[in-house]
Amino acid sequence: MKDPIAHLRGKLGEGATVAFVSGIFNVLHPGHTRLLRFAAELGDILVVGVLPDSAEGVSVAAELRLEGVMSNKNVTHAFEIADPIEDVIAALKPDIVVKGKEHEKQHNPERAAVAQYGGKLIFSSGEMLQSSMSPLDESDEVQGAAHDILPRDYMRRHGISVQALGDLARAVEKVNVIVVGDIIVDEYIDCDPLGMSQEDPTIVVTPISEKRFLGGAGIVAAHARGLGAKVTFLGVVGEDEAGAYASKMFGDYAVECVLVEDESRPTTVKQRFRAAGKTLLRVSRLRQHAISEEIAARLLAEIEPRLDETSLVLFSDFNYGTLPSSFVARLTELAAARGVMMAADSQASSQLSDISRFRNMHLITPTELEARMALKDQTSSLVVISEILHEAANAKNVIVTLGGDGLLIRAEHDGGLVTDRLPALNRFPKDVAGAGDSLFCLTSLALAAGGDIWCSSLLGAVSAACQVSRIGNTPLTRDVVLGRLSAANGGGGL
Repeated sequence: MKDPIAHLRGKLGEGATVAFVSGIFNVLHPGHTRLLRFAAELGDILVVGVLPDSAEGVSVAAELRLEGVMSNKNVTHAFEIADPIEDVIAALKPDIVVKGKEHEKQHNPERAAVAQYGGKLIFSSGEMLQSSMSPLDESDEVQGAAHDILPRDYMRRHGISVQALGDLARAVEKVNVIVVGDIIVDEYIDCDPLGMSQEDPTIVVTPISEKRFLGGAGIVAAHARGLGAKVTFLGVVGEDEAGAYASKMFGDYAVECVLVEDESRPTTVKQRFRAAGKTLLRVSRLRQHAISEEIAARLLAEIEPRLDETSLVLFSDFNYGTLPSSFVARLTELAAARGVMMAADSQASSQLSDISRFRNMHLITPTELEARMALKDQTSSLVVISEILHEAANAKNVIVTLGGDGLLIRAEHDGGLVTDRLPALNRFPKDVAGAGDSLFCLTSLALAAGGDIWCSSLLGAVSAACQVSRIGNTPLTRDVVLGRLSAANGGGGL
């Protein structure tokens, strides 16, 4: 049989700069895509070597892994590696070998191999500040209409049926959940643009309508109730009209609430001025200092007697002071002593956050930025970031949300850690506000209802797809989610 590397070397031609990447590639996720894009930009041709099925960490057959790698538009050639990596490089003689940044301080047999013929070894995990996926990269996952997509390959990998998703969505009604965190009142002010000011280069608008929504941790509680769970919310408001509005909305959404007034802060209000479907300006009225020990004690006194009948505690942190570390540590201790499942989301928009301070959670759901902020690491690959965060927070499951790139899931499975990805299920969002809240909420509820991380994450992703299909952060309902699943199932019943 002809040597595949020698055959490939002959096909590459003279004068072309060849870049080379090797790895396992069980599932082609956004971290891989960034690395492949970066490597492709360094040369004229990108060759990828896929490690054999006997390599540690392989869970997908080489044939399927090669197919996945070749579906990436940046890859020119791919082959299965059968020999030690230094021998492969000596035979192929790529001009540039690219490895992830996390390998830089480790032993790299590629270094000596490229030195033999004057090649280069470069360490980088690619750029994080751009979308990693494109429609061309998603061909293996996209099926169905644009707004009713289910990731069929992912479902096959984990043995998930649409009926199982529907059954799990219904099982959420068994969950008794406590939500604690920062209340936000969101105001959307629709404006008519009048033009440019003649005095200075300022856009002039006039308000034509205003809508209010319960946001922050409040909408997480409202989502949970709409999805069928029994919900109690605990949080802090100011002595103001916005606090009264929040209290009213909890009543309208049938959410039991305990709201402690804090005279040292107003209720957080975020205003969005919009025109022609676009946000022109955001104005936030808030204070970010931590609640007092007295208020923290009052909240804990309300929570503790409820824990015996609670199956899930959700920490919904927007870093506005309701969840100081001492309060989180004490509530975590109380819940763990009773065997209550816990999940946390800590959002960073204009403020700092540290999701790793929520320890011993069953689930944490940071964005990539939030994960990197917590670890103070802007260079390592996505998988490495998820691994380090998993250990730092001692979390059972980590979902890193990637906006239009979907999700990276890092989960405990059979005594080890397994990584998979989910694409974004709605490629044409109307308003991305609240997508993370709905994902966090339904994924956590599904886990508490007995689902595994793979089925629960997909159900959470479906809820996010529903949420971004409308303007404003209004509560999801179980019927909406089931309707989306039914549509994705060809309109059949569930």
